[in-house]
Amino acid sequence: MSTLILLPGLAARETLWLDQLNALPPDLPCAVSDVHFRHASIPHMARALLEEHPGPLALCGASMGGMVAMEAARQAPERIRALALLGTNAQPESAAMHAVRTQALARFRSGQWREVIEPNLALAFHADGLAQPALVARYWAFLEAAGPEALARQNEAVMTRPDARRDLSTLHCPTWVLCGEDDQLTPPACAQEIADLVPGAQLDWLPRCGHMLTWERPKEVNEWLLKWIALWHRPGGHQGSVR
Repeated sequence: MSTLILLPGLAARETLWLDQLNALPPDLPCAVSDVHFRHASIPHMARALLEEHPGPLALCGASMGGMVAMEAARQAPERIRALALLGTNAQPESAAMHAVRTQALARFRSGQWREVIEPNLALAFHADGLAQPALVARYWAFLEAAGPEALARQNEAVMTRPDARRDLSTLHCPTWVLCGEDDQLTPPACAQEIADLVPGAQLDWLPRCGHMLTWERPKEVNEWLLKWIALWHRPGGHQGSVR
């Protein structure tokens, strides 16, 4: 039986997936990875993930977690039974974003992480999400729990991420790509590019949704997540064939 591994985005942990964890089939083995807190690069994170979770895997990654999932699929395609890529980007870091992050890193490490993130909240959420104080408070809580050094280190890993596009066309597992229509951090064009490169990939959009789609549209994410799981997981342990 395949194990489902949920891969959070930058600075996030299990709280990113709470609504999804509560909706999963009870017989489905599942774990939330924290390799992004323990390793310095996307390739090292992917390697650790594969070492820590033996056997066939289904990977569901959001944002930075999607980058780790794509790299794990590159390193061990024979072990990956399915991929779900939410609000992520297969491209390497652009020169413009590299410059932006470089400036942010120094401010993170000098204790000014709130001052960096506050003006950019609108990049994380659609206006509907920003209008929900409880949702924004959850966002600040997980950033504070991560701490400025983890924020800096994980940004460095994203800055040096490999170009995942080179290997996406070799994937042959059920792959689902989901993106908020108003995602400004990993815009819809990034999702479209991934779906165009992966043979047979399913692409879906969430209207009035930004980057934090598991929180902004949990019901819709759960509906699509269960449809994806049904492609490769069968109750009682019988697995469908891998494409």
